[in-house]
Amino acid sequence: MQAIQEIAQDETPRQESLREDSARKDGGARRNLYAVVQAAVRMDEPELIRAAQQGDQRAFEQLVRLYDQNVLRLATNLLRSAEDANDIYQEAFLRVYKNLHTFRFDCSFHTWLYRIVSNLCLDALRKRKVRREESSVVETSEGVLDRMETLEEPRADSDPQRSLESKQVRARIEEVLGALTPRERAVFEMRHYQGMRLRTIGEAMGTSEEAAKNCLFRATQKMRAALGDFL
Repeated sequence: MQAIQEIAQDETPRQESLREDSARKDGGARRNLYAVVQAAVRMDEPELIRAAQQGDQRAFEQLVRLYDQNVLRLATNLLRSAEDANDIYQEAFLRVYKNLHTFRFDCSFHTWLYRIVSNLCLDALRKRKVRREESSVVETSEGVLDRMETLEEPRADSDPQRSLESKQVRARIEEVLGALTPRERAVFEMRHYQGMRLRTIGEAMGTSEEAAKNCLFRATQKMRAALGDFL
């Protein structure tokens, strides 16, 4: 009897170990399945595009789901207005829907889509530049924020002179951004706020990497000249 009890007691931790191992394998299998499904969706993108070109509404909706967040993020970063970004988002996918039949696979769908979004943003920036001076605050999904607010709010015990200089720098940067051409502004924003590579920026703008680099150089030179007193 004692031997049987010892065997039973020995089996309990072993069974628990087996169950834990099974759970780990099951969780790993689910993660692997999810990765496979995601990869399959990405690999099937050409098929989705062709199906959408033939009028398959579900295929088009899947394309939208693949890129909707990236499009909204790009428009928001460029325009610094949630309302304007939503307008661009809707107009961009409306144009994709109307013109998808013209897509010939001579470039990636990502590049083709970003070119549409970039052109819409450039037009919006040009109209904004003519219509009014840009505000120093922006509308976001989280509320109204200072668009150049990248530093922490000064503490009560911080240096007042330093706080004043920080505000002056942000105001000067805002002023320079408003004075840039729409294309310089778009390239500068894509590079420094979106973190995009120059090659990707060039593709999105419908130009070369070298042209994007030159445009960024001009914008950076203007920024440095305006901030000379603070450098």
